[in-house]
Amino acid sequence: MQHEEIQNPYILLTPGPLSTSPTVRAAMRFDSCTWDEDYKGVVMEIRARLLAAAGCDPSSHTTVLMQGSGTFGVESVLGSSVNKSRHHILILQNGVYGRRMTDIAKVLSLPHTVYEAPENTSFDSTVVHQILENNPSITHVAMVHCETTTGILNDLDTVSDLARQHGKYFIVDAMSSFAGMEIDVTRLNMDFLISSANKCIQGVPGFSFVICKRETLNHLCRDNSKSLSLDLFAQWKEMEADPGKWRYTSPTHAVLAFRQALAELEQEGGVRARAVRYRENQALLSAGMTELGFETYIDQALQSPIITTFLEPDRIPQTTRKFEFAGFYQYLKERGFVIYPGKVANRSSFRIGSIGHLFPSDVLRFVEQVRRYIAQHR
Repeated sequence: MQHEEIQNPYILLTPGPLSTSPTVRAAMRFDSCTWDEDYKGVVMEIRARLLAAAGCDPSSHTTVLMQGSGTFGVESVLGSSVNKSRHHILILQNGVYGRRMTDIAKVLSLPHTVYEAPENTSFDSTVVHQILENNPSITHVAMVHCETTTGILNDLDTVSDLARQHGKYFIVDAMSSFAGMEIDVTRLNMDFLISSANKCIQGVPGFSFVICKRETLNHLCRDNSKSLSLDLFAQWKEMEADPGKWRYTSPTHAVLAFRQALAELEQEGGVRARAVRYRENQALLSAGMTELGFETYIDQALQSPIITTFLEPDRIPQTTRKFEFAGFYQYLKERGFVIYPGKVANRSSFRIGSIGHLFPSDVLRFVEQVRRYIAQHR
């Protein structure tokens, strides 16, 4: 029995879940047995392809897949790599997802120090250096690369250098940036990089993944988890001992979609080519919306190509009519585009993503619909 492709009524201009290709969605039409060798072969293929996308040597690095959203992956790393009696983690935060790492540390009773910067600025390297100098008990440094709260891009190089200089383990939440930007995991000396299936690889929600140093995983995470199901070392050990086997039921349909998404990443030309498309998407979006009278929240020098925050104006640009996000959202949704509400503290805003199965022509069509919205309200 043949099934026709169901067309989505709108494009998701969101940071994940995001719009996927018809072929990624079609990959989920198959049912798999988690014990079957064919399925386990898919899992091992995914693990190898992720290492290749990260440019990592399989002899020094490995990949662990973890059921659940990206937050599950982050909690798995923090809860498995930080020992309550021997370790102390410095968390750099300038948005919701940095604060979420702090929330995890609090719930798990992990010794931690927080350096919080304003949401529209990144971290001052002098402050980070001073914290590390003044707190020799700190053993880990954790940060978010692209803070999806605002779209700000935090500087990996500087923090990596400081972590290396002070001999600290380095944990990076690269949820919204991995595979959408070139990240040299080995050069940046990352011990753990965490991302998710439904971000820049353009799969669907269902699992997160961790790319990490084998040596660090063995040294820090063995018998150290604060959770049964989020035990990173135990998950890795299972996948190594019985190649491709997850400890508990895996999201089989999401896994099949992810394999297809990885193939499409390679067909596009790899991370470098995808990064070019995302940057073009964001540049067209920012230029078009600014021309129409909307103001971006993040300075261009710190703006990522992943998602852009726009401040809500008091009035619809070029009109005297009051701007209401709900009406703006519904107008765009009815015309084929879904955007994201804002998360900035104390500022009304909305967010528009540049990632997923999204192309410059789609962005131009979106900007044209915003132009028509303004014209309709004059």
